[in-house]
Amino acid sequence: MKVIETKLKKWGNSLAVIIPIEVTSKEKMMENENVKIILVKDSQKALRNTFGIGKGKLKKTGQQIKDELRRELYNN
Repeated sequence: MKVIETKLKKWGNSLAVIIPIEVTSKEKMMENENVKIILVKDSQKALRNTFGIGKGKLKKTGQQIKDELRRELYNN
């Protein structure tokens, strides 16, 4: 799995994501190949809302929860 940061571009009535050629070459990606994209909006508020909802109610620290989520996302 590769994490990249890119901008959305207007493409007709839709928005498109450009994947740099360096990434597609390294990952051996080809035209018309199916890929999965995990969308995370670049916002500190989104992270705070996601991880701040259980404050005082959880037995694990925020870091422990984030580590578990990363293992699930990137090891499958």
